[in-house]
Amino acid sequence: MDHKTFLKSLPAEVSGALTRRSDAAGLRHLVAHLGLIALAAVWIASGGPLWWAVVPVQGVMIVFLFTLEHEATHKTPFASEALNEWVGRFCGLLLVLPFEWFRYFHLAHHRFTNIPGKDPELADYDRKLDAWGPFLWHVTGVPYWGSLAKQLWVNARGRADASYLPERVKPRLKQEARIMLGVYLLLALSLLVTPVVFWIWVLPVLIGQPFLRLYLMAEHGRCPKVANMFDNTRTTYTNAVVRFLAWNMPYHTEHHVFPAVPFYKLPELHGVMKAHLLHEQAGYAEFTKETIKGF
Repeated sequence: MDHKTFLKSLPAEVSGALTRRSDAAGLRHLVAHLGLIALAAVWIASGGPLWWAVVPVQGVMIVFLFTLEHEATHKTPFASEALNEWVGRFCGLLLVLPFEWFRYFHLAHHRFTNIPGKDPELADYDRKLDAWGPFLWHVTGVPYWGSLAKQLWVNARGRADASYLPERVKPRLKQEARIMLGVYLLLALSLLVTPVVFWIWVLPVLIGQPFLRLYLMAEHGRCPKVANMFDNTRTTYTNAVVRFLAWNMPYHTEHHVFPAVPFYKLPELHGVMKAHLLHEQAGYAEFTKETIKGF
């Protein structure tokens, strides 16, 4: 069964229940996630016991807001359209990932998942995993930060151009990028007064990015380059902490098959479609081990 046949087989009442969004469910998760980030920030800034050990933890918690920004592009974390928009923009600011641009970039990924030459998110993905050098360079996050900085600058100059970008959105991309650059300039100037931004945000996200790179590899890595979402995407079984930080996105096949389902309904969707899953993995460490065996 392919993903389209599966979706057609779902009774209307089941689809309706699975796609029903809730502000309360989304806000509970958001408050918990941001609350932990705020607590870690205070701990680091105040020089609490072992504050330096909290820095990488802070980094992981911040960079995994990527999964929330990603969900906000689908408008599923919250019932409120405005809440989805502003939470997505806030995450984008923290991650140097312009939300307005990322929405179209990511939707192209869903439209052409793992199709060579068409999926912008997975372009040259296999090349990054075929040897130790490219693999480690990719995991450092340096190419990722360089790509984002370039995209932000291109957007700010009004020169964003890609097949997935409608002409009507380009003025918004320019405005968004210029606002972001203005905020970053103010934050950079704050370093002349206090280094707190460096310790609670800049250094943590640099340290945390490799963890996100490794996590993201499991979503489509080593999956066939075909159109069937059951065959081009992987579900990874992991612990409650990772599922919390990743907003249930380890249920990634489930998300790609039915992206209108909010993150808090993905475990329920998993129960409905488990028999149809083609690629499952017992943990991210196991996926990484199997990947590097081929080098």
